[in-house]
Amino acid sequence: MLIEEKAFRNWIDNFYGYGSWHARFWFIGYEEGGGDVPEEVAEKVNYFYRMQAAHGGTLCDIRELYRHLSLSTGAGPARNKESLFANRYDYRFSSNAIQNGVWKNLIAFVHGYRNEKLPDLLAYQRHSFASPSARNESLIRLYPLPSPHNHAWYYSWLDLPQLGFLKSRTLYQEHLYERRMHDILSNISTYKPEVVLMYGMDNINKLKKSIQDFFDGAKFKMIKATRQLIPQHHRADLRGTTMLITTQIPALRHNRIETGFDWEEFGKSVKS
Repeated sequence: MLIEEKAFRNWIDNFYGYGSWHARFWFIGYEEGGGDVPEEVAEKVNYFYRMQAAHGGTLCDIRELYRHLSLSTGAGPARNKESLFANRYDYRFSSNAIQNGVWKNLIAFVHGYRNEKLPDLLAYQRHSFASPSARNESLIRLYPLPSPHNHAWYYSWLDLPQLGFLKSRTLYQEHLYERRMHDILSNISTYKPEVVLMYGMDNINKLKKSIQDFFDGAKFKMIKATRQLIPQHHRADLRGTTMLITTQIPALRHNRIETGFDWEEFGKSVKS
């Protein structure tokens, strides 16, 4: 499947993630995952292009997109389970779904914040997590293009001379940062989510400055990490929205337990 320029440009310009802007909890990741092979990118951008033409919007239903995403184009464990799942929807949301290591910690964060007993994490993932109709969580991306875990940059090979900023990751991020941050912050001002958590970020000072420029007078406080409990993070009140920024991702690094945190306890600490 070829990547079509019109659909590809539409994704760059308009895709911001999954769920609803009306959700109470926004989880903003550094970039969209995946992108190991061009077929996966093409499936994503083509689905979003069709969805936008029919319904508009900048967030989509992750369950519907995953129905159109072949599992064979994925990476990691999914690649060895092609015979068990028809598509990525089956892999994450069917009765035989596999738990996502990041999502389970985000679910724990929400329930810790609410001081609610943890549900069956896999069942919650299957039925409720990031559902547009539930309006509880949204998964938003600072940068839109799918990028694999090894942070390789595969887009420089595309023959799209009018998109010269794709020649390097640095050019791409510099080209998109200001507009995307402005759009995200504008939506925070409009929809007023209860909590916004930006995780896996590597540009903390730049993010804080953008937020302070937009929300005049916003003041950040740095909270130090508690080993294996609470990640170091920066916190500010944005007129009723709690903004959190951390370099940590809600998953173990290299499957080493000492690199993890208790995201349920993190949620409780934010609420308290």
